[in-house]
Amino acid sequence: MLPEVVRDRSSSPEFSPLAIGEDLSPLPAYKAAGTASIDFAGLLADPIRLREDLSSGCGGQTWPAGMTLARHMLRYHADDLKDSRILELGAGGGLVGLAVARGCVVEKNPIYITDQLGMYSLMEHNIGLNGLEGRVKAAILNWGEPLPQDIMSFKPDVILAADCVYFEPAFPLLLATLSDLLRLCPTATIYFCFKKRRRADMQFLKKAQKMFQVVEIADEDRPVFSREGLFLYTFRAL
Repeated sequence: MLPEVVRDRSSSPEFSPLAIGEDLSPLPAYKAAGTASIDFAGLLADPIRLREDLSSGCGGQTWPAGMTLARHMLRYHADDLKDSRILELGAGGGLVGLAVARGCVVEKNPIYITDQLGMYSLMEHNIGLNGLEGRVKAAILNWGEPLPQDIMSFKPDVILAADCVYFEPAFPLLLATLSDLLRLCPTATIYFCFKKRRRADMQFLKKAQKMFQVVEIADEDRPVFSREGLFLYTFRAL
């Protein structure tokens, strides 16, 4: 398991999201609805199947930060999540949570994958598509609203969040929910991966750094994904 390292962004501007131009990362082309088989560059012997469908929103598509975060969890956390209470925020079709359920040892608790109501049927479909009923649960969690009672009772201590930084008006709502989750379980770790696309994303990160302990994570793929404007952090309570 690779240690986390705090990066001095002033000495490594090439890897800093704060140093990247506003127009570096255009949005990916939308895909037609369909089902993909994903093994995360061989990290899953048994690939997950994922239905992608944009009819209910952009979360129905596989986005690059989700692939990056899933690979990181499979590579470095396959055996240390046995007793964890895992929740994915903004799951869309459930890519990261399903990958963790398939490729990591999670023994005691189900994994919650959460998003807005419009994504619920797609999350449920993908759980069934992979035969993970009972091991993965879909739930509705709207950022900025009080946490649902089942999530309050669950008290997640590992939170997965990928490609949640894409819509500026939602940034305060996302930060509020992250804060609520860390208040609920002050020892929790949030694994947060995003692709910097525009100047506003820098403001989100600056606000997060004031609210949480933000640490950039070491990963052997970092030189590759950082060139694509992707960044991987943990957030913890101060």
